[in-house]
Amino acid sequence: MVTRRNFLKKGGIGLAAMAIGSNASVLAGKAPAFLQTDGVGGYTSKRPDVSKRNFTSKAVEETIKNVTKQLKDPKLARMFESCFPNTLDTTVHYRIREGKPDTFVYTGDIHAMWLRDSAAQVWPYLGLMKKDEPLRELIAGVVNRQTKCILFDPYANAFNDGPTGSEWLSDYTEMKPELHERKWEIDSLCYTVRLAYHYWKISGDTSVFSKDWEKAAGLIVKTFKEQQRKEGLGPYKFQRKTERQLDTLCNDGYGAPVKPVGLIVSSFRPSDDATTLNFLIPSNLFAVTSLKQMAEISAQVTGNNAFASECTALADEVQTAILRYAVTDHLNYGKVYAFEVDGFGNKLFMDDANVPNLLSLPYLGCIDRNDTIYRNTRNFVWSLDNPYFFKGTAAEGIGGPHIGFDMIWPMSLIMKAMTSDDDAEIKYCVKTLRDTDADTGFMHESFNKNDPRKFTRSWFAWANTLFGELILKLIDEGKINLLNNL
Repeated sequence: MVTRRNFLKKGGIGLAAMAIGSNASVLAGKAPAFLQTDGVGGYTSKRPDVSKRNFTSKAVEETIKNVTKQLKDPKLARMFESCFPNTLDTTVHYRIREGKPDTFVYTGDIHAMWLRDSAAQVWPYLGLMKKDEPLRELIAGVVNRQTKCILFDPYANAFNDGPTGSEWLSDYTEMKPELHERKWEIDSLCYTVRLAYHYWKISGDTSVFSKDWEKAAGLIVKTFKEQQRKEGLGPYKFQRKTERQLDTLCNDGYGAPVKPVGLIVSSFRPSDDATTLNFLIPSNLFAVTSLKQMAEISAQVTGNNAFASECTALADEVQTAILRYAVTDHLNYGKVYAFEVDGFGNKLFMDDANVPNLLSLPYLGCIDRNDTIYRNTRNFVWSLDNPYFFKGTAAEGIGGPHIGFDMIWPMSLIMKAMTSDDDAEIKYCVKTLRDTDADTGFMHESFNKNDPRKFTRSWFAWANTLFGELILKLIDEGKINLLNNL
């Protein structure tokens, strides 16, 4: 079984790979160029055959046709055509269970469902739901499946489609065969709220806010409060036998000490790497947004005003603590958000490519992109003062300790463009994304700053769909000329 952790050992850094249907094959050797037959400008789509696609959406297919007609850059057009539907083509497993839509979503080459990834993978399709009822039902199925996952274990980050077990069953935590991995990450729960909230706002459908969803929402708040650690260390602990320092937690599985100041502990980052200082600020800001969204749902849909008030109060408490403990002076950039803090006064200055990170805060609706502290922070994280910012002959961008030195994540380039109002900056990001795919037609987890042919994860649906979302956003904003003049 391939996992994020051992992917490199099993050949995940390769010079070539592609996904076909619902199976991934990693091809060693020379990276395959786009087939020089048919297609536009000699480039062809890398989508699986229609008969092998997991789900087909009429609205998505129509969007692909409309976008590719507008894009004069043949490679960019074919990349959009391959990437945007990748989640639907290869990762979704839709069914009706107990009379309701139920959608299990693979993360790609790992056949498990991460709460974070699955929510992010279907996110770019939300705007198409009104044109496509089956697509709406599929996304409702993701919300319903995530509700079941939270009820099963609010501390887990990744789930199996049934009690199939995983290679992490030996972890020192409350592992069960239904869990793929049990790493406590605030953002896992936040992503489920984000998807449900915006699903409701766009579709108008409230059926996903069932009694089970209300119970899950209660568990989210309960878990957040437990991890404020005001009444002890709480029920969660985690250790793993591993040679990777960031794959386990110190202090008998509870992680580094924190002072209970109102912030929420996240034992792991969205990269699935352990936090250094346990108050992860991007995730705490995400939690504030999610709590406000749950308050709105509770007040307007489920009619639980007491719970809405509880959510609002917790959001205010966390926000106040962020402003007091995480906004700090940087030697070169003025007031910025620290990446992690511990409440004792210690602060970690860095940013990781995985979302939520400091760079992505406006994208997630956590802060205005013109906010002065965010602008200062953004300047910091996209600079050599960020220890995980890499600049090479092929590209510059943010990586992280999950893969290591000199490996840039395309997700960071996408997120820089998503949060930018500078056409030159956006143009650089899109051009770099186009030129660093190793001629596979897809986004990857990471690539070497000097040689994009050295990359990890050939089948990473989140990054693929996110790339499609970026292209759509730019077209909707009237930036087609920018895309056609890279």
